[in-house]
Amino acid sequence: VQLQASGGGSVQTGDSLRLSCSASGITFNSYGMGWFRQTPGMEREFVSAISGSGRTTHFADSVQGRFTISRDNAKNIVNLQMNNLKPEDTAVYFCAADPKRLGIRTDPRDYTHWGQGTQVTVSS
Repeated sequence: VQLQASGGGSVQTGDSLRLSCSASGITFNSYGMGWFRQTPGMEREFVSAISGSGRTTHFADSVQGRFTISRDNAKNIVNLQMNNLKPEDTAVYFCAADPKRLGIRTDPRDYTHWGQGTQVTVSS
């Protein structure tokens, strides 16, 4: 199983970034997919998740209305579109796969497979 995250970078406040996560080695549409982020010394924080079918999504309050999540089950890709970025969004972002196909879970301990992380830096 491999999850490969990409799309991070350094941007200014108010800019946008799109993170992508490509999955292999799993039956992709059987997994919920999530994005988490982490800053040094802090626990991994839930950002957003999408159910296996793509019909259900969920966002952390801190990103609601600014971030969107989507998936393409034909291409085994999940995307996180991040708009109106703020300095507090600065973190390493991780994609993860949850074997619970239906519904959304926000606890990182429920996710069984993780990507390597991609850095997002937002400067003011």
